[in-house]
Amino acid sequence: MDELQDWRKLAQRLHARFLIDAYADGVRFVAAVGEVCQDAGPEVRLGASFVDVATRDAELAGRISAVAAEHGLTADPTAVAQLEIGLDTADLVEVGPFWAAVLTGSTESFQGNDVMDPTGRVAALWFQGTTPHETPRQRFHLDLWLPPEVVPGRIEAALAAGGKVVYDEEAPAFIVLADPQGNKVCLCTSEGR
Repeated sequence: MDELQDWRKLAQRLHARFLIDAYADGVRFVAAVGEVCQDAGPEVRLGASFVDVATRDAELAGRISAVAAEHGLTADPTAVAQLEIGLDTADLVEVGPFWAAVLTGSTESFQGNDVMDPTGRVAALWFQGTTPHETPRQRFHLDLWLPPEVVPGRIEAALAAGGKVVYDEEAPAFIVLADPQGNKVCLCTSEGR
């Protein structure tokens, strides 16, 4: 994937962050991306110092990197991240439509094991199958998708802040950390899946 060195695969898509010196540079870059993408439309977010781009299409990602190079932009692949929320449930059919309606306004956003906001404004919610159990067992957890090279630094920072590693047998696909009170977060990567 050398031709995609600007990009990192997170949960469902490839993500890139291109750094800009001025907002107008970002506007010109986004317009140029629009020209090469035509109908393929990646997700684009323009900030004051960056342009974030996400797509499922590796060939399109390569074309976008070429446009960035033409514009003299540098990528920062370690700056991308994606947050998903996981809910442990023994009956996703019972709770899935509720969460879809609450988070997106439509039960149609509940597909398979996921609630996906078509606008991308709300973090994805996915349902992890579990056996029935009594509360207060933790049922929600965060899945933070990161570039693989970022994970060791995040673990180090979390440990220094009082956290602990509670499960790492499936690393590098994911590593489970817990805060000092036992609340969990999974640091996820595309590696080892």
